[in-house]
Amino acid sequence: MTITDQATGQATDVGGRSRLLELNGISKWFGAVHALTDVDFEVYPGEVVALVGDNGAGKSTLVKTIAGIYRPDAGEIRFEGHPVTINGPQDVARLGISVVYQDLALCDNLDVVANLYLGREEISPGLPSTVTPLDEVAMERRAIEVLRGLSVKIPSVRTAVASLSGGQRQSVAVARSVMWNARIVLLDEPTAALGVPQTRQVLDLIHRLREQGLGVVVISHNLADVFEVADRIVVLRLGRRVATFDVHDASREDIVAAITGADFAPDEEDADELEASGELEGAPATVSTAPTADATGRGVPR
Repeated sequence: MTITDQATGQATDVGGRSRLLELNGISKWFGAVHALTDVDFEVYPGEVVALVGDNGAGKSTLVKTIAGIYRPDAGEIRFEGHPVTINGPQDVARLGISVVYQDLALCDNLDVVANLYLGREEISPGLPSTVTPLDEVAMERRAIEVLRGLSVKIPSVRTAVASLSGGQRQSVAVARSVMWNARIVLLDEPTAALGVPQTRQVLDLIHRLREQGLGVVVISHNLADVFEVADRIVVLRLGRRVATFDVHDASREDIVAAITGADFAPDEEDADELEASGELEGAPATVSTAPTADATGRGVPR
């Protein structure tokens, strides 16, 4: 349940938290294709929101709309209760929204410090010359501080990114996104193609981002990871928001049913209870056609 302050337009939940980011009625068309239709989406501080859906559900389009790559054809975007106009990624960065894409956008031949400061290098003061040297000491000190604050463990900040593990590379990409005063971090498939230890490292990092009060949006097909880190799960199907779940009140079967649009038949125990109460009397029989997620959640269609 949300409550809106009529004077400020600021929406809060029942716990009194104000929304950091709010999208209302967002639609996006590519010719005759309706990629998004009247989608609402919200992010609160100190919360992990999982965005799930089958391929073609509109997840990437929604993320790129938030990131300023696409401009919505209809709808409104509000940040901290105020309407904002996003004309490009620079506007998003100024708001404090960072996106970590699946390819991470890291330079393998550069070390960790250089990747964290890529395009934002600090210049040594008081040394006028045609070639201004970088302030390597200040950059290294700040890099160590940020990585330590996120409990990221790497051999050295001067280690080349090419020699890091998948989990360490993901951690460097996340650290780069939050070291410039980010308020919201969007993570696109953060655990894809990672082994078990590397996945554990990334999931722990997501927990730490939430503990630091950031709003985190996780786009993932892995329901095991989603249920471990998310507070809410938003389901898109065919460009529409079709369901929202509190992770403590939902099952994997509920999520898969919402993703696929299928209804699950009640198990034998539930069916017996419904029949005894008369709720099944005269109801047509149903057969479950939805795929079942295995113990790892990897049965969900990609």
